[in-house]
Amino acid sequence: MANTIEYAKIFQTELDAQMVAGATSGWMELNSNLVKYNGGNEVKIPKVVMDGLADYDRSNGFVKGAVNLTYETHTLTMDRGRTFTLDAMDVDETNFVATAGAVLGEFQRAYVIPEVDAYRYSKIASLAVANNRASGGYTASTSDILTKLMNDIYAVYDIVGESVPLVVSLNMAIAGILDTADKMEKKLEVVDFVQGNATMKVKSIDGIPVIRVPSSRMKTAYIFKDGTTAGQEAGGFEADANAKDINWIISAQNAVIAVSKTDTPRIFDPSVNQTAHAYKIDYRKYHDLWIPVNKLGGVFVNIKQALA
Repeated sequence: MANTIEYAKIFQTELDAQMVAGATSGWMELNSNLVKYNGGNEVKIPKVVMDGLADYDRSNGFVKGAVNLTYETHTLTMDRGRTFTLDAMDVDETNFVATAGAVLGEFQRAYVIPEVDAYRYSKIASLAVANNRASGGYTASTSDILTKLMNDIYAVYDIVGESVPLVVSLNMAIAGILDTADKMEKKLEVVDFVQGNATMKVKSIDGIPVIRVPSSRMKTAYIFKDGTTAGQEAGGFEADANAKDINWIISAQNAVIAVSKTDTPRIFDPSVNQTAHAYKIDYRKYHDLWIPVNKLGGVFVNIKQALA
């Protein structure tokens, strides 16, 4: 069999690309281009601090100012993983890459991506509520959903300006209400939306892409199962009993920084696997999301239930 380290690098690269292209929140990772990541569960995010304008003096000229660029270290708090075995009788050396790739790809598509999406939207909602960038108590209806949505859009524009690109993350459960809302036929149009290596056709409002998100991922709080506690053996995630429904999230495209990293998969072939005559693959995913303090104004969240 070829060097398993080479296979691990192939899987790592492909899985990271699939995350960006497949997650409804994948566009948030495009803001991580300035983030330093050297492996493990830590990243460094740049922080720029500078002085504001001062009076110009015709005798003494300019008042000196300073620009300080520092990197803040953040821990990727979500450290998740699973181990899989592929029986050697079912997988030989010639089809190992294809079979293992299919297993990991399906696992990430069906389980990892929904969980990462859910975590991101719930964390954005928590930060928005904590910083008075959220409203609650609105049940969507065709008579006023457009007005409510546009009001929230302009609550963000009022802070960041109309030149800053926005994204609307919309709960799929109310997408039909928006599509059939009063005067909506004159507002909706289809635009190209780039996410990683993929370009998607999405509906937009006044040129703002509207990303439709399954309602199971649009809650304010989740339980991420540890896989060992009684009742949590199957792993995965579920909405917290006190979770509220997120109607939509308005985000400046440059406000949210999301990072997800597939740690180099460990691959053991049957000759070294001590527990079974099988290939053993260890999958580990680090991820997290941040909104810098100076970018919180670029986010607004609308929640169905009352906030208090």
